[in-house]
Amino acid sequence: MDLRLSLLFICLYNQGLINAQVSEDESTPSVPLIPLIPSQPKEKNETTPQSDVTSSTSPPLLMTSAPEENSEEEDEGCASIGRSPESREAIAASVQKLGLQLLRHLNTTPEQPNVIISPLSISLALSQLALGAVNETEELLMHHLHDNTLTCYHHSLNHILAQLRNSDLKIATRIFLRQGFKPKEDFINESKRLYDSEPAVLENVKDVNDWVENATNGKMTNFLSELPPNFLLMLINAVHFKGEWEARFDPASTHKGAFYLDAEHMVEVDMMEDAKHPLRLLIDSELESQVASFPFVKGMSFLVVMPMSGHVNVSSLAAKLNISSLYERLSKERVVQVKFPKFKLEYAQGLQEVLTKLGLGQMFANPNLADMADGPLLVSSVLHKCNMELSEEGAEAAAATTIVISRASQPVFHLNHPFLFALVDHKAKVPVFMGVINNPNPGAPILQREEPGRKEKGGLPSDKSEMGPPK
Repeated sequence: MDLRLSLLFICLYNQGLINAQVSEDESTPSVPLIPLIPSQPKEKNETTPQSDVTSSTSPPLLMTSAPEENSEEEDEGCASIGRSPESREAIAASVQKLGLQLLRHLNTTPEQPNVIISPLSISLALSQLALGAVNETEELLMHHLHDNTLTCYHHSLNHILAQLRNSDLKIATRIFLRQGFKPKEDFINESKRLYDSEPAVLENVKDVNDWVENATNGKMTNFLSELPPNFLLMLINAVHFKGEWEARFDPASTHKGAFYLDAEHMVEVDMMEDAKHPLRLLIDSELESQVASFPFVKGMSFLVVMPMSGHVNVSSLAAKLNISSLYERLSKERVVQVKFPKFKLEYAQGLQEVLTKLGLGQMFANPNLADMADGPLLVSSVLHKCNMELSEEGAEAAAATTIVISRASQPVFHLNHPFLFALVDHKAKVPVFMGVINNPNPGAPILQREEPGRKEKGGLPSDKSEMGPPK
């Protein structure tokens, strides 16, 4: 009997140890391992969700430090990816694609027969807007900016911008804010970190114009004629280039020459000439064009694609054009007789219509900019201006793009004119009462109506917008 009791006691004791061990294992929190290089680095300060098994008994250090370390590792991974040759090529291809799409859809007019844009400036503006976008709006922007080919798009563009900035090419960005409006701190910090875009309170339109003029070395003045009504935030950037030809043209050799508009029309222009100009040339049978590269002193060049038919069919060129491939296939430099038109041209265009044609209409209709600020926001305008001057010494060009964010306006319905009404049952759609109201207060004296344009008591304010804190 004693032996049986002893065996039973031993069995119960061993079972207790097993249960105790299981309980101890279940109560111990698991700590996720942090990869040295994440397979899909995140941007915009995303953090990895904590494990469901983390309990209140976990040491505080594990709960607070793991996400921070993870974020740092992910950011480091994105920075490494952004510096890769593959990312550089993808950014170049995406900027080229956007530029060609815009050229295909921007219509010329008798007043503006030429189109000059900076796809880099426009891409930069849309990219900074994407920092404040979430969900479907961010996905839409990213699809059109790089066709989802880059894991760390913002870091890759940041690296390209750092490479492009030099003594000849200057890129500046700024966030202008309405007095009293406060966007989200993360958006401001990411804009500064990734795009070197500092915030500044905007007092008047002169602040914008002075900034653009200074950023373009005086090349672009009076960028805005007036401040957009009800604006809250303005994303703006400016690009300025001034380069000297490796082989200058002699001003003494510049003469009036013919520029053929088509088979039947021509204009007279100042034509720069050089009988022995060093040039890299290519005749591309697929493009049915002559291609030439006029290099500047510091690592940039003016690439020309001239269809041999004498008419530029942008749509057919855009479908086949690959700038990187053209550069690789250009011949070695040789002496060529060159005639090159001098010109000084300007271009200005609101981009809402063309961006809508490209599939970005939702950005204007109902964007989700929750990472930029709380409340419903609208992209009220996108303005792009560009100018370029080519001369015997070289070329100078400037561009600026601004995206204006405003508060989504509250719909207004003032029932202050004669109206018909019907009192309707929701389900049966039966009009239980109907009527016409011409005067809701027939006993009151009839007064003379105030002059149009003057503010009526209880009516809408005048159209003149005044700057002030947002409501």
